[in-house]
Amino acid sequence: MSWIDWIEQHLLPCPSKYFLGVECPGCGMQRSILELFRGHFLDSLKAYPGLIPVALTLVILALHIRYKFENGARMVQYSFMISAGVIVISYVLKQVQFYNP
Repeated sequence: MSWIDWIEQHLLPCPSKYFLGVECPGCGMQRSILELFRGHFLDSLKAYPGLIPVALTLVILALHIRYKFENGARMVQYSFMISAGVIVISYVLKQVQFYNP
């Protein structure tokens, strides 16, 4: 058994989905990370479209902290806004598909 299989068997449940029956904007991120580790890029995007922009935002932030880019703070702000936009839009589309199959 690989470490990815072990993690897959120990995923954390979503409290919002468990208690309220409604997915939260972060639902699918764990599955998306696992698919990315397996090398399934498109399956990762399908599971959670916001993962790649969030990961890029974290990389930009880490590089800015380390190398103090001149416009690094602005780059982090823009990448954060793009990430948040992708998460909100994908969440709304998922809810529309859920209620109108």
